[in-house]
Amino acid sequence: MTDVSAPGNPPFRLSMLIHDRRYRSLTFQVIVFILVMAGLWWLVDNTIKNLALLGKNFNFGFLFQRAGYDIPQTPIPYTSDDTHLRAAVVGLLNTLIVSVLGCIAATFLGIIVGVARLSKNWLFARLMTVFVEIFRNMPLLLWILIIYAIFTEILPTPAAYRGEDAAWSMIFFDHVALTNRYTALPTIAMTNDPGSLDLGARITVNWATISFVAALTLGVIARRMIRNWAQSVQDRTGERPRTWWMSLAVMTVPSLILIRYFGLHLVAPELTGFNFTGGLNVSNALVALWLALTLYTAAFIAEIVRAGILAVSKGQTEAAYALGLRPNRTMSLVILPQALRVIVPPLISQYLNLTKNSSLAIAVGYMDLRGTLGGTTLNQTGRELEAIVLMMLTYLALSLIISGAMNIFNARVKLKER
Repeated sequence: MTDVSAPGNPPFRLSMLIHDRRYRSLTFQVIVFILVMAGLWWLVDNTIKNLALLGKNFNFGFLFQRAGYDIPQTPIPYTSDDTHLRAAVVGLLNTLIVSVLGCIAATFLGIIVGVARLSKNWLFARLMTVFVEIFRNMPLLLWILIIYAIFTEILPTPAAYRGEDAAWSMIFFDHVALTNRYTALPTIAMTNDPGSLDLGARITVNWATISFVAALTLGVIARRMIRNWAQSVQDRTGERPRTWWMSLAVMTVPSLILIRYFGLHLVAPELTGFNFTGGLNVSNALVALWLALTLYTAAFIAEIVRAGILAVSKGQTEAAYALGLRPNRTMSLVILPQALRVIVPPLISQYLNLTKNSSLAIAVGYMDLRGTLGGTTLNQTGRELEAIVLMMLTYLALSLIISGAMNIFNARVKLKER
């Protein structure tokens, strides 16, 4: 019997870095890494040399200089004597406001339009198709300018609401006034104001707001505990107890008690002189930007929703009908939950696009991050590179946060395979 031993490993040679599959991929990765780092080094070195020729250096000290300009819409206290850093924070908050409101409104409208496009009512479905085709196939900037022009050219001045024979009247039970300068909205007032918590930097949070946030948080926790209890009962007995009234109670009763305790009520704006007072005057630039972002993004979300619904097998609908479910219950309980696995991934891209498209606010004078840090601050200080880098990093951070949150949601709603 002959003993055939396995050949030993050959000695290492430099040619093995290219010809041996064990080392080839690592070799190429090292080469690419070196080329990328060399390119970055050349870019940074060239930038530093060019700045030196211009008599500049790379620093962010300008952020702590006096801004010297006003911002019309400020969610936190701000004056022209504040620093460029605070102006940038105000711009970032304005960006977040229009982005969050736009994502919420576009999602609701997109779902409605997407489902309506599949309606058996021919006229209704065709109208939704026209909506999608019109808003999806025209530039967003054009829609922003059109809506802003409607607000400024067609709507009346605040004085048009004066008197019993006024040419214009307020809407929504005399609580909202549309003017060519701003939209007057009602505000929430309290009979028993508990005061505010000072967070520093002239930022305060009312204790009533903290109370409502705490009540809603505890309500969500209690609702989850109720669902877990109902699931355990179902596992033991095979019957699931009715818990909808418990969930409704823990989510609404604490808030209703707080509303009663603090005496919350709406204060409608009133025309005093040439302007509305007593309410909240929202800039038409914000309203026009929000409407344009909502309508434009909703057209894309509608197609995403329609594609997700069509991706669900028709057998699911037929099975639901066989069990006696009505069409609206079939859509909400059977079709949409399964369609989410197809809807959520492209929906993330639409949220990211809406957030980045909010930078078009500069076209109507809405001072967002692009208008403050990337606009007035950049022009006043001459720190183009620093301002652009900060804007890039901020939008990158926002995009990563949105992607991370939506990916977590996507992991929770995807189908669990067994």
